[in-house]
Amino acid sequence: MPSPVARRPLETLPKAHLHLHFTGSMRHGTLLELAARDGIHLPESLVADWPPRLSAADEKGWFRFQRLYDVARSVLRTPDDVRRLLREAAEDDAVDGGRWLEIQVDPSGYAARFDGITAFTELVLDAAAEATHLTGVPVAVVVAANRTRHPMDARTLARLAGQYAGRGVVGFGLSNDERRGTTADFAPAFRIAERAGLALVPHGGELLGAASVRTCLDVLHADRLGHGVRVVEDPALLARVAEAGVALEVCPTSNVSLGVHPDLSSVPLPELLEAGVAVALGADDPLLFGSRLAAQYATMRAAHDLDDATLAELGRMSLRAARMPETLRSVLLGEVDAWLAAPPPDA
Repeated sequence: MPSPVARRPLETLPKAHLHLHFTGSMRHGTLLELAARDGIHLPESLVADWPPRLSAADEKGWFRFQRLYDVARSVLRTPDDVRRLLREAAEDDAVDGGRWLEIQVDPSGYAARFDGITAFTELVLDAAAEATHLTGVPVAVVVAANRTRHPMDARTLARLAGQYAGRGVVGFGLSNDERRGTTADFAPAFRIAERAGLALVPHGGELLGAASVRTCLDVLHADRLGHGVRVVEDPALLARVAEAGVALEVCPTSNVSLGVHPDLSSVPLPELLEAGVAVALGADDPLLFGSRLAAQYATMRAAHDLDDATLAELGRMSLRAARMPETLRSVLLGEVDAWLAAPPPDA
């Protein structure tokens, strides 16, 4: 019987984390502790039945997912809570080999409790700088608008993001259920962010098919796409995404949990890689999906029998797609090469 192939540890593979939502990054233990502190009742699906069983196959399923997210957001009551969340997110990424983190946040969801969107954004940026100092993982911020809110709100957030471009904010996104609202209506907000030099990183090609990817490219001028996996449904568009170098932030565990794909082996990572598409694996919302950064690499390794050379290239692609300084990128790409060159344990 042949010996099993030795595998290098994925926790030591240098990688960038480009798809992580702010509240969704919270540790489950932190959620329970903060809720107990303030007497906040949590549904059983966030306590004994965690991680919750989710689906976004229909509007009701997405509403349940969003309701759980809103409950989790409610436990963040003080500036120290915000600082703790960002520090712990960076700590968790450090354990998983994360060497750069771009965390996505919609300030309007926290404005009422933290003195407005500007004050909250400044708190997040200060907390991100503190987390960077304490953990050694650089933490950058993507300001994201909400598809379920008015496009004028998105313009306000784009102007806010532009004010902090180069001061911790690196991108502008668009999140929530892409079946809601009209993506093209958010084009003016993305033009504001584009003029500010921010990365344009809307969600698309997750709950809707390949046509939503085309809209994000043609109308929003996306540099990267949150998810984007359903681009495989259109071979011509798939080739266009590859040729344009638009990276996809693929979140395997999230896709399966929400019913985008029935199981991990159905996540079309091999098809994307074969087409030459850049892929950055991300955890999306570990609080709700129960799976962090390194686990995304581990699940894809197991589901698709990926070798270490392919996993190293996934690490490189995440680093190339990140909005990090070129000097740091060069160093980290060299560290990926060193990871692959080192013999695996027990080889």
